[in-house]
Amino acid sequence: MWYQQTLTLSAKPRGFHLVTDEVLGELRRLKDVQVGMLHLLLQHTSASLTLNENCDPTVRSDMEQHFLRAVPDNAPYQHDYEGADDMPAHIKSSLLGVSLTLPVARGQLVLGTWQGIWLGEHRIQGGTRRIVATLQGE
Repeated sequence: MWYQQTLTLSAKPRGFHLVTDEVLGELRRLKDVQVGMLHLLLQHTSASLTLNENCDPTVRSDMEQHFLRAVPDNAPYQHDYEGADDMPAHIKSSLLGVSLTLPVARGQLVLGTWQGIWLGEHRIQGGTRRIVATLQGE
């Protein structure tokens, strides 16, 4: 079985956001897969997807603080006509990536106890974000 669906995540402010429930809430056919894989592709160049801590929100704020220091808005970027946060957002997106491939068993994602899907929103206001979800399995 192959199934593909485009998911839309609500607009979020800059930072890291736990979106596991939002993604799973929109994914209609996950429960039909006994064994398979879910591939998620974020269709944006100024945000990212990553898998990390799903319990303690201070991990997300610490991650945001790290990236604000490592890739500051006020560096002398050439690409600046979309705002001071745009080029740093592109760099963070490339560093973290825009896709995840996750195992599925018995209609559920097989994640570690403390793992969740994060959206890294790297623009101050990025707007809604689209994810192409491709599910394969039996």
